[in-house]
Amino acid sequence: MKTEGYKVKSYSQPVKRYCQTLSLRDNPELIEAYRKAHSKEESWPEIRAGIREVGILEMEIYILGSKLFMIVETPLNFDWDKAMAKLATLPRQAEWEEYVAKFQQCAEGATSDEKWQMMERMFYLYE
Repeated sequence: MKTEGYKVKSYSQPVKRYCQTLSLRDNPELIEAYRKAHSKEESWPEIRAGIREVGILEMEIYILGSKLFMIVETPLNFDWDKAMAKLATLPRQAEWEEYVAKFQQCAEGATSDEKWQMMERMFYLYE
């Protein structure tokens, strides 16, 4: 566990953040395979390119046991619904979703936007 924190990117523009959660199947072997599939060496280049193509500036996924937490940073004018609709049509995206579904607790044939549940911010310290 990293107790010294994680470096955060800075941008030349204000950004907004989306936070989502998803549960993996509670199986240590599947969880390890899911982690490997998301490693820099194993992740699919088309998926990384598609994330950028729809306007996402940064995406991070954190894990605790079988629970995932994702942070997505975008420009202020980012339209989530339009971006997710476009992402679903990009090369290999449907194939990727089918592949990772075997690790995730989700409905068969679900898109990324259907799998990941948007979280509500209930507290913040700044302002």
